[in-house]
Amino acid sequence: MANSTTRIVQIPSELSPVAVLGAADSNLRELEKAFPSVDISVHADCVKIVSRSARSEEGACKAEHALRKIVDCAYEAPVDSYAVKRMLERDVLKGAEHNVRIDRIGHNGGVFGGLKSFGAGAGDGAGFGSSFGSASMESDFARDSADLMPSSEDAKRRAMSRKARMAKGVITFAGGNPVRAKTAGQTAYVQAMESNTVTFGIGPAGTGKTYLAVAKAVRALEDGRVRRIVLTRPAVEAGENLGFLPGTLNDKVDPYLRPLYDALSDMLGAPQLKRYMDENVVEVAPLAYMRGRTLNDAFVILDEAQNATVQQLKMFLTRLGFNTTMVITGDRTQVDLAVPKSGLASIENVLKDVKSIAFVHLNAQDVVRAELVGRIVEAYEAWEKREADFRREKYRNRKSLESQATEESQNLESQNLESQSLESQSLESQNLESQNLERNSK
Repeated sequence: MANSTTRIVQIPSELSPVAVLGAADSNLRELEKAFPSVDISVHADCVKIVSRSARSEEGACKAEHALRKIVDCAYEAPVDSYAVKRMLERDVLKGAEHNVRIDRIGHNGGVFGGLKSFGAGAGDGAGFGSSFGSASMESDFARDSADLMPSSEDAKRRAMSRKARMAKGVITFAGGNPVRAKTAGQTAYVQAMESNTVTFGIGPAGTGKTYLAVAKAVRALEDGRVRRIVLTRPAVEAGENLGFLPGTLNDKVDPYLRPLYDALSDMLGAPQLKRYMDENVVEVAPLAYMRGRTLNDAFVILDEAQNATVQQLKMFLTRLGFNTTMVITGDRTQVDLAVPKSGLASIENVLKDVKSIAFVHLNAQDVVRAELVGRIVEAYEAWEKREADFRREKYRNRKSLESQATEESQNLESQNLESQSLESQSLESQNLESQNLERNSK
């Protein structure tokens, strides 16, 4: 190609390509829209920026600088296409002369800070102007990046090395801290979610059932493997009859779904979560609202499944659509249902032989909350074992007494029959003797 040049930006090995390029390369798509005369393509971990002519050289140069800034920001947190688009719309497409600071709004409280607006110039990306990539811009970028995040969170993020951020086993980040399996049981749980379509995580409180499931959902969304996250749980305390409660649907169900909101907010950041919910990328709803739907291209989590009836669990599982992963979590010891039987109690017997469905049981050794929580769970497990042993012993004793009573009753009945038989024989003998005497007298 005459008068063409190629620029290559390599994604560092310690960074996930998705953190730089966005889900399904969405960040590159935004750059392509801003620089239409520049060809941008990805080969392995390298991004090629090719200018078609001398006239597009300036646009290619600015596209390269923009991409390198995205790489810098990705060390703080994954960059999303919304932040890139917002920056380009305000600066590149409008040719703004003033400086603009993009808030940290990516995944995990994601970062896109310090990309400034830079006066008009010729060619593609005129809004970036000649100061893009200058020394003054570099210092502004560093200063703005520090200003964009609360100091405590900034300190945590900056304290993490690049190697630690991409360490093996990290699912995603929450408040700058890596989220990963910490016990053997949790590791088995995470592996089950990775290799099965439907995974049941069953265990006591504090074992990370819900948190790890939400982390896997966020990771799947970040990697572009699903288009949305759906989280649900039974609103048992309201009897799932929400009509009498005041306010909107969100107002009605918010107290029951708050644990799911908290986990999502930790990993996505409040601004990102709000935007995703507004765009229906993230949906949180009570279990009753799942009826009649088919969930495609989604990561679906049913929390507190011990409070779902057999019919509700069947309804939920049959919502499964194409390219959808389901995770069902629950604690069989914390059933709040008043009358109906918990569907979680019998579901393993029903589905244990079905392929692509896994059951993972967590216990007190998998509790990762305060140490006291683990001891509380162990105490309850020991008490429940004693109660179960006592009930079994009581049942055996009752059965033994019933067996003895039955045996005694049978013996008594046998004795009565024998006595009746003897009496009958005696009576027959007496009758026979009487008849003989009567004949003799004649």
